[in-house]
Amino acid sequence: MAEAAKTIKNAKTAITPTRDENFPEWYQNVIKAADMAENAPVRGCMIIKPYGYAVWENIQKHFDKMIKAEEVQNAYFPLLIPMSYIAKEADHIDGFAKECAVVTHHRLAKNEKGELAADPASVLAEPLIIRPTSETIIGEAMHNWVQSYRDLPLKLNQWCNVMRWEMRPRIFLRTSEFLWQEGHNAFATADEADKDARRMLEAYREFLEDYLAIPVIPGAKTPDERFPGAIETYTVEAFMQDGKALQAATSHNLGQTFAKSSDIKYLDKDGTQKLAWTTSWGMSTRTIGGLIMTHADDDGMIMPPRVAPHQVIILPFLKDDADTPAILEFCDKIQKELRAKDISVQVDKSDARSSDKMWAAIKKGVPIRLEVGAREIAEGQLTFTRRDLGKDGKTKVSVAECVDKISEALVQMQADLYNKAKARMMAGIKDVSSLKEARDFFAGENTGGLRLDYSLIQGSEEFAKLKAEFAVTTRCLPFADGGTKVIISKAY
Repeated sequence: MAEAAKTIKNAKTAITPTRDENFPEWYQNVIKAADMAENAPVRGCMIIKPYGYAVWENIQKHFDKMIKAEEVQNAYFPLLIPMSYIAKEADHIDGFAKECAVVTHHRLAKNEKGELAADPASVLAEPLIIRPTSETIIGEAMHNWVQSYRDLPLKLNQWCNVMRWEMRPRIFLRTSEFLWQEGHNAFATADEADKDARRMLEAYREFLEDYLAIPVIPGAKTPDERFPGAIETYTVEAFMQDGKALQAATSHNLGQTFAKSSDIKYLDKDGTQKLAWTTSWGMSTRTIGGLIMTHADDDGMIMPPRVAPHQVIILPFLKDDADTPAILEFCDKIQKELRAKDISVQVDKSDARSSDKMWAAIKKGVPIRLEVGAREIAEGQLTFTRRDLGKDGKTKVSVAECVDKISEALVQMQADLYNKAKARMMAGIKDVSSLKEARDFFAGENTGGLRLDYSLIQGSEEFAKLKAEFAVTTRCLPFADGGTKVIISKAY
């Protein structure tokens, strides 16, 4: 105990171990220190705490606005999907079979031992699958709703939870139950469907880069990494601080695969019945894990201003009871002025010590801390600090210019976080010209991604061995390279 206390006392960072010492444990400790989430009593599931859920609410708010601009409508579909619906699409169920949770009974009863158990008399006539994704049940609805070419395009989205049984759970990154949005669109032609799949991927790129400040590489998945049942899967790949890739969002051109299994037909202008073409696209709470691993440092979380639960925290320094009412009144005044500029602000009025308030804000990653005490009020000078710059981010301003300077600092911080992450990502992707170079790279325990000619890995037994030996995957065929190059790396 004494040794542990000594270690904590001598620690130079708020989070131990640091990123360099143990990245996975650092990640878990950042989440804990920021009070964002915790493991649930149900194995593989998580409890998203208010601060973490506030990030998800901001993701929902901003992205929902973006997709509605694309004329997408929100709806809601059942959590339970009949087995027969999923079984219609063989390739689809093969991709999810090992992850599906199955409901077989509809009530509980006491058994011979007096314990609650599934009532043998309540076996369902048809098992129900807890949705791993909703293509099949939404396809059934589209079958009923689409009758004529006038009903197309049909663009739907739902914000919901899904379940995919996870053997190696990690908060936000991989949990058996997680939150997401899933879009499902139907079109009259193949060209419209593919353009839509690519457009929704572009929406993800815009959102991830502009709001989460996470740089990504847009591209197509290789055939072995496609979504089950899709003819093309498009992806935006991000790279974390430890050099591993993270699939941040995907958009699928499903062709007529699900239209055939769900019989989604429409009467065309020429009077003939035709099959529709469909797409699906999704982004989940996994992006919060990406947010953490992209921006956090060894003192805790760093929130990009555009999705931060609180963009500014005002820290009243209350040393003398006689000064307290005036200080708190002044803090409320500044808070009101900032909110008038559409800046989210919290005032920490707790009775915690000033140093504890400061460190709590640091670990939560609040973009800007504003310090207010009796001296600051008397002098008419305030100090605010950007979280991403630490001591170098301290700025002293007059009360009159405080609001404008904070507004400018938030805009600059958002841009700086993105640019820093983009530079790190690009520096971490190395071009190689042979599989031998790739093998040497991973054998040397290097981190980051490799870009090489796609032709080098197609049908290559050598690449198959490399993948198995070093747990490497193909991330995407970047659009920027015209599909001639592939990026490979270790991934989450």
